[in-house]
Amino acid sequence: MNKRKYACDKCSGTRYEAGEIRTTGSGLSRFLNLQNQKFATVSCSDCGYTEVYRLNASGKIGNIFDVLTN
Repeated sequence: MNKRKYACDKCSGTRYEAGEIRTTGSGLSRFLNLQNQKFATVSCSDCGYTEVYRLNASGKIGNIFDVLTN
């Protein structure tokens, strides 16, 4: 994996924080609050501008865990 230097598109800051969020989809997954949509985030530490990238969901086991811990 190549490491690249980070530069914010808005303020050209070089410090960032990486994170992850999960959201519900639509239809039945929304009704059951199954958070099967997974995204990575990269936020500029200086101005707060955040980029969101879609990740592959953890699969059916992750959905079962979401139902049990909801």
